[in-house]
Amino acid sequence: MAVFDFARALACAAALVGMAQAAGAEALAVGTPAQGSLAPGQVVRWPVQAPAGQVVQGDFDAPDAMLDVIGAEGRHLRRLVGAGGGPQGFTWQVQPGEQLQVRAGPQPQGSAYTLNLRRALALAPAAPASAESPLPSPRLRALARTLAEGGSTAAFWQERAQHGTPLVEPLSERESLVTFLWRGTHATQSVRLFGSPSGNHDPLQQLPGSDLWWASFRMPLGARLSYRLAPDVPQVQGSAQDNRRMILATAQRDPLNARAFPARADAALDAFQGASVLELPAAPPQPWVAPRPSVAQGTITRHEIASRILGNQRPVWLYRPAGAPPQALLVVFDAHAYREDVPTPRIVDNLMADGLIPPTAVLMVSNPSAQARATELPPNPLFARFLDEELMPWVQTQGLGQPPEATVIAGSSFGGLASAYAGLMLPQRFGRVLSLSGSYWWAPQGELPGWMMRAYAAAPSQDVRFYLDAGRYEGARGGQSGILETNRHLGDVLRAKGYAVTHREHATGHDYLHWQGALGCGLVALLNPARFAQDLPVCDASAPPT
Repeated sequence: MAVFDFARALACAAALVGMAQAAGAEALAVGTPAQGSLAPGQVVRWPVQAPAGQVVQGDFDAPDAMLDVIGAEGRHLRRLVGAGGGPQGFTWQVQPGEQLQVRAGPQPQGSAYTLNLRRALALAPAAPASAESPLPSPRLRALARTLAEGGSTAAFWQERAQHGTPLVEPLSERESLVTFLWRGTHATQSVRLFGSPSGNHDPLQQLPGSDLWWASFRMPLGARLSYRLAPDVPQVQGSAQDNRRMILATAQRDPLNARAFPARADAALDAFQGASVLELPAAPPQPWVAPRPSVAQGTITRHEIASRILGNQRPVWLYRPAGAPPQALLVVFDAHAYREDVPTPRIVDNLMADGLIPPTAVLMVSNPSAQARATELPPNPLFARFLDEELMPWVQTQGLGQPPEATVIAGSSFGGLASAYAGLMLPQRFGRVLSLSGSYWWAPQGELPGWMMRAYAAAPSQDVRFYLDAGRYEGARGGQSGILETNRHLGDVLRAKGYAVTHREHATGHDYLHWQGALGCGLVALLNPARFAQDLPVCDASAPPT
C-alpha cells in the first residue's frame, strides 16, 4: 500500500504556486510602471516590450525585493538591483528571450515594489576602432614575438590565471606599469575599461592575431582603484552622455582578478556584481573597514520620511552606537551606497573602538529616485529647507540631535556638493562638512562652472570646518576642469575666507573603494582634530599643490 508523503505534497504544491506567481505577467512596456506587493519569497516575471539589442534604462524601488534578468528557461543571468538598497537605476541591453524578475525577500511583511522602464534606446552604428599604439609592456612585447613565430597565447593565459590580473610590471621605486587585460572571443568587437586611471572609459586594444586585449598605464605605487571591463559596449541613438553611460550595460568584473569590491555574498552570483580591485603595494591601509568580532555593533533601523516641501518620500536608516549615548551625528547622502559599499556603521564602530571619534550616531539618507538625486543634491533651496525644517527636526524627535560642531554632513560626488551647500546655507545645523570627490564643477544651466566657489566667496564666513578629498584620476577632461581641479579651487576659496580646511589627494578615481577609507579619515579630522593632527599614518596623503 502506498504511503502518502504529506511533506512532499506540500512542497510540490508550493512549487506550483511559485510557478504560477512567476508566470502569466503581461509584457512590461516602456513608460508604464509595474507596481505591487509581494508575499515573502514570491516571484513575478515579465517579458519586455523592447526589441532585442535595444538598451533599456529603468528604476526599481523595493524595501525587500531584488530585480534580476532571467533567461527564457528561467536561468539567472544578471542581478540588476539587490534587495534593501532603496530606489536605484539600472541599464540593461535586452537579448532574445530574456525577462525581468522581481523576487521578494524573506521578511514576514513581504515587499511592495515599483519597477519603471524609463526608456529604450535603439542601436546606432558602432564607433570606429581607435588607432593602435606601441606595446609598452615588456611581457606583452615578448608575447607578440611568440605569436610572430607561430605560437599562441595559451601559456600567457595560464600564467595570468596563476598570478592574476592586471599585469603589474615595475618601472621605478615609485611607479609600475599596470596593464588591464581581457580575453576575447572571435565575436568580440571592442572592450572598454570602466574605472580607468585616465578618468575616461578607455578602449583596450587587440594584440593583432590574438584573443588578447590590453590597455597600459603608468601608476604610482600608492594607487588604489576598482574597475570593470566592458566588452562590446552598445552604441545608441542618443546624446554623447547617453553613449558614455552605455558602458554600464556590459561592464563586469575582471574574470582573472580574484578580489571583488564590495565583498558581498552575492558577488559570485554573476560577473556583473561589483567591481575588481587594483591595489599597488603602497596604497594607504583601510583599517576600519573590515569587521572585528570583538567590537560591539550598533543597531540600524529603517524609517520612511515624507516631505511636504519636496512632495515625495524616501527611506532613511538610523544607526545608534552601542554602549553609550551619542555625542556626535553623521548625516550622509546616498544611503544605498553608504550602507554596504561603504559600510558606514561598521567604520563608525571601529573608529569608536579605537578611541578616534566620540560615540557617533549615523543618519543615512536615501534618494526618492535616481532622477531625484540629480535635482535634489546639486544646490537646491527646497532641499535645504527639507533638511532644515523636516529631516533634522525628525532627528531631534529620535533623541539624536547634536550641536553644529558635533554634526557632520557628508557625501560623495553630488553628495559632496550637497554637503558643502548645507554648510553654506545651514551652518546652524551642520558645522562639519565631509566632501569626497565633490562635484564642484557644477553650475546652474547657462552659468559658468564653479558656482559653489562663487557662493562661498560672496557669503560671510561661518564657523564650519571642512574635509575635502579628491582623486588624482578625476582631473580635467574635454577642456573643462574636473573634480580634482575644482576641489583645489574650493579649498583655496575657503582658506582665503578663514575656514579650517583639511584637503587630501590620492592616486584614485571616482571610487567607493577609496571613499570607504577616506570617510574614516574625514570623521577623525572633523570630530577629533587634535588627534588627527598627531601621527596618523593611515590618513597621510599629499595636499594639493599651492
